[in-house]
Amino acid sequence: EMQLTESGGGLVQTGGSLTLSCAVSGFTVRNFAMQWVRQAPGKGLEWVASIDAGNRGTNYAVTYAESVRGRFTIFRDNDKNTLNLKMNNLKTDDSGEYYCALGYERNTVERPSRQGAQVIVSS
Repeated sequence: EMQLTESGGGLVQTGGSLTLSCAVSGFTVRNFAMQWVRQAPGKGLEWVASIDAGNRGTNYAVTYAESVRGRFTIFRDNDKNTLNLKMNNLKTDDSGEYYCALGYERNTVERPSRQGAQVIVSS
């Protein structure tokens, strides 16, 4: 059974940094394309970043939403079997519940029913 569990959220001031982690069980994270999505209070689900499968070599695609490009980095830790999201220079608009999901294409994921990683950026 595939399971995804997000962690690493918290309260941070504008300009601060956080790194989110998605612990994966039931599959090898390196073999699958994955993504991060988020939902701010009162808003819809927003795609954040995707990373293609890495089991075909060292060249794999990553892509970011324009709103986070240059500030966020999506990456895998193959040893820990986790998907991660390094977030720098955080803005208040980055606040929300963050989820990891399978797949590369944006706008293909529904909001998971589980609790994600909550990020609150204060001004």
